[in-house]
Amino acid sequence: MLAGLALLSVALLFWATRDPVLAAGFLAGIAIAVGGVILARRLFPAAAAGEAGAFDWTMLRQAVAHDDVAIAVTDRAGRMVCANDLFATWMGGFVTPPGLPLEGRGAELLKNAGRAAWRDGEGRADEIAIGGLQLRAQVTRTGQAEDYLAWRFAAHERLDLASEIVRHLDGPAGRTLGQAGVMAALVSAEGRLRAANEAFLLRALGEGDRAHYAGRDAAAMLRLDDAGALYFAREGDRTTPVRMIQIPLAPAGAGGPMLLALIDEEIGPADRGTAQTYVETLLSLLPFGLAMVDRDGRFLYMNRAFIRAAGIADGRMPRYPGDLVVGEDKGPLADMIRRHSSGQQVGGDLSIRLADQGDEPVSMRVVGVRGLGEAAVLLSLKDSSEESRLKRQVAQQSKMQAVGQLAGGVAHDFNNILTAVLGACDLMLMRHTPGDSDYDDIQQIRSNANRAASLTRQLLAFSRQQTLRPQILQLPDVISEVSHLLKRLIGETVQLSVHHGRGLGAVRADPGQLEQVIINLAVNARDAMPGGGTLTIETYPVPAADVRHMGSEIMPPADYSALKISDTGTGIPADVLPKIFEPFFTTKDVGKGTGLGLSTVYGIIKQSAGFIFADSKPGQGTSFTIYLPVHRTESGVAVAAAPAVKPRKSQWGTGTILLVEDEDMVRAVAERALVRAGYTVMTAAQGEEGLERFGTMDGIDLVISDVVMPVMDGPAMVRAMRAKRPDLPVLFMSGYAEEQLRQSIDIDHVAFLPKPFSVAQLAEAASAALDAAAHRASHDG
Repeated sequence: MLAGLALLSVALLFWATRDPVLAAGFLAGIAIAVGGVILARRLFPAAAAGEAGAFDWTMLRQAVAHDDVAIAVTDRAGRMVCANDLFATWMGGFVTPPGLPLEGRGAELLKNAGRAAWRDGEGRADEIAIGGLQLRAQVTRTGQAEDYLAWRFAAHERLDLASEIVRHLDGPAGRTLGQAGVMAALVSAEGRLRAANEAFLLRALGEGDRAHYAGRDAAAMLRLDDAGALYFAREGDRTTPVRMIQIPLAPAGAGGPMLLALIDEEIGPADRGTAQTYVETLLSLLPFGLAMVDRDGRFLYMNRAFIRAAGIADGRMPRYPGDLVVGEDKGPLADMIRRHSSGQQVGGDLSIRLADQGDEPVSMRVVGVRGLGEAAVLLSLKDSSEESRLKRQVAQQSKMQAVGQLAGGVAHDFNNILTAVLGACDLMLMRHTPGDSDYDDIQQIRSNANRAASLTRQLLAFSRQQTLRPQILQLPDVISEVSHLLKRLIGETVQLSVHHGRGLGAVRADPGQLEQVIINLAVNARDAMPGGGTLTIETYPVPAADVRHMGSEIMPPADYSALKISDTGTGIPADVLPKIFEPFFTTKDVGKGTGLGLSTVYGIIKQSAGFIFADSKPGQGTSFTIYLPVHRTESGVAVAAAPAVKPRKSQWGTGTILLVEDEDMVRAVAERALVRAGYTVMTAAQGEEGLERFGTMDGIDLVISDVVMPVMDGPAMVRAMRAKRPDLPVLFMSGYAEEQLRQSIDIDHVAFLPKPFSVAQLAEAASAALDAAAHRASHDG
């Protein structure tokens, strides 16, 4: 029997070798000790030879400061000096930082951390990942000459299994094991006791002083007789022999700690299942999923961690492991269990898909065991639900970001085309009057172009690149402005109910876009109530204390003004609810929706620094809650809403304008529009040509320029012009968002006109830019 239990320990050893969470903390022990010697000899040969004062102890301490982190050291030339084994395990080899195969933006973040370390002495990268392992990195400049970098990588969540076992053995779990007849102890790699339950100490040390057992030699407490039976040394061989199960907590050769479980050797066929019972008690305390299977492939036992990892519902205990997996994986899993139950004791891994957890594959470890009665195979399964959720979340964020970038680029190109179409329509309408045969056709073209422009605005709103005109406002005022339109949109069968709370703080948002959000949500609510119902709009304050009480991981604690729109409609199915803010996702019939409505709402709210949440139950209606931060001054005082001052509009003017635009069709329409408005217009097709025209001409009153152009863009051209004429009025026009461009354009006193624009809007913008320049000149004078 002792030989069978030894084989069990070998099987568990192979199983432990394949689990990085259990192995990582102990792999570094020997590796760091060896790494320290290699580090000293490689970096400091003079010290190794005995030269006094040459050894750089400061860097050595930096390199081996922790035993549960992956460590690497590089020199100023970027060469790898040394690294521990855990670094090679996590990084897939001794790859020189920062060129590690990290996921997403990890490589960029790590490179920036290295630069910061050279510059400031220390750099950090808190959100990096490799092979699904979430890490945080600390980079430290070190060495006597500070010409080395020490790179430390630590997992966000690490399970120190040895510490957990110490805690359990010293607590109620240790007493429970003792009551079940299990004597358990944790010993170090050198065989010294680290912890033990009361049952072990009583048998090993007797009733004497057991307060200072830590560090004592565990091997001296046991002895073997000539027949190979194992006894506690102090009891001699006249008492009941014991059976020992060894559970290594580190891979083979790593020299890590080991858990020992000893049970009294039972005699007689009636007690053959007792060993299995003891092992089940031990497995029930372990924090990772384990199950035992007999030779016929039936489950004998599974601990709670296994039940949780496999997603087994209460009262639905499966009979065979194949009952847990999808149909395609039943055969391979059964074959693997059959091989290991018939003699193969070396463990193996199998990638399976659990029947109740979608198509996400998980890894199941299969190990053959001996000496445990009916038990023939041990299965281990890692609870990867949280890891899978994080992977899906990261994938979703990456997809949304990629689609957003694509949408922004497509919208920019369409805006150039629509600017030319709308401008040409406006110019043609000036030559036709209502009643002409062509007038209605031109109006139809213009109407369709405006619909296309609205679609591009939705794309920009989704990608958070829309030009917003934020104002300080109160939510009840916005709802009051749009309520009359809402009553017409929702129809007579839907009742509108509006409630406003007291003490609402002012918010900073674009009132037009906020009205669009309310309209979109109201129309969706109307469609969800085909037989009629109630649409409720509420506003109420949400203080920071309430936000903290909500426990949201997304919303930072602050004062918010909330807008809630609820309906009594059909609700949203649970499988659809997580997808509603995705672009182009729609449940409406073909031709009845673009799928951009809610993604547009999401983009507008996020671009306004707000948050939106959806809550729905099928058959009980849906509610959307929008939280907008209360606007405060730099001193932190909440401000009241003030009516916006509208600038004076004029479509006529005089002066000389330099028009720079690389799109021929846009340049031609803009030139005709400005000439018609009374201006003298000079044109250029690119930034260099515009700068050359500016240098050869006198008396230019205004420069109108596209922002993004090849070779020399608009801002670079304007900076060169402003170097000669600091007071030069400038009007930028672009299909990209004003907020996005202003972050990259560090030029004062420039106006902005978003594309697409009409002939009238261009003339008004030019007149306003000249008026603003004249106003500044009069105040400066």
